Amino acid sequence: MFHTVGWLKALQRTYGYEPVVYTTSSPTSDLKDAVVFCRVNSWLTGRRLVSLPFSDHCDPLCDSVENEEFLNNYLQTELVRQKWKYIETRPKTGNLGRRGEPSSFLPAANYFLHTLDLRGDLKDVFQSLDNDSVRRRIQRAERAGLIERCGRSDDLLSSFYDLFVMTRSRHHIPPSPYSWFRNLIHFQGDALEIRVAYYDEKPIAAIVTLRFRDTVYYKYGCSDARFNRLGAMPWLLWRAIEAAVLSGAVEFDMGRTEEGNTGLLEFKNHWVSQPTQLTYWKFPGPLVHGPAEDWKLKMGKRVFEHMPCRLLPIVGRLLYAHIG
Repeated sequence: MFHTVGWLKALQRTYGYEPVVYTTSSPTSDLKDAVVFCRVNSWLTGRRLVSLPFSDHCDPLCDSVENEEFLNNYLQTELVRQKWKYIETRPKTGNLGRRGEPSSFLPAANYFLHTLDLRGDLKDVFQSLDNDSVRRRIQRAERAGLIERCGRSDDLLSSFYDLFVMTRSRHHIPPSPYSWFRNLIHFQGDALEIRVAYYDEKPIAAIVTLRFRDTVYYKYGCSDARFNRLGAMPWLLWRAIEAAVLSGAVEFDMGRTEEGNTGLLEFKNHWVSQPTQLTYWKFPGPLVHGPAEDWKLKMGKRVFEHMPCRLLPIVGRLLYAHIG
């Protein structure tokens, strides 16, 4: 999904990032490998090469370890020539630091990645989920008579974004700009679905999923906390999983989770009890976040905590292009 033209065009249209691909293939031959990046040119956070901004993971498209190493080494020389601040890669698999030279890419951040295996009977998939935290909450939502509406209409997007701003405000985080979701809908088309849960005609939870071939990606979720007792979020996720299984999907990617986000990590562990490690790599880069980076993150969150909620979307529109 994160390699697709639609995703890259949405990044470019929303944030002004320039997509670029590096390959060992000659101009006159078939494309046999590639590493996809976006050039991020920010006066606030510096010029850098990222694969890819706002993407949970983005594997190098290389069958050969030798070619991948060649591209990594070439990019390191380009960093000096282009005066980039750093290069960041977000492979779903791989171990760049162990394969490269001592001055090569270093781990910059660690996450957990939850992927639910959809192969097999739908009943077996349901039984694999945690009973108390997932299955019973799904059943509670069904007893409450929640209604789901699914699609890409302006009304659904508006309902989703209102809940998204509400949720981000609750966590003292500026929301992604509205234009990002408009552009995703425009460039992803049928690959994107918004699902909204209604209780007495009131939207109380929503999710956004994307699909590429036989994998469905859960990318965004939000809810009105006053109705959490109804289990709308687990119910919507299960509805998306049901639709994925019935349409032939074999994997449900629940996205990355920060190691320190214990609440979200616990929620996803009830769906996938054995997540995989996801490591982001930088050149040049420190070993994970140091005290300076932690201090900056804490200060930023403290500022947002005291900011009026109505200002957070404005901050999001101004800030997100600098942090991809």
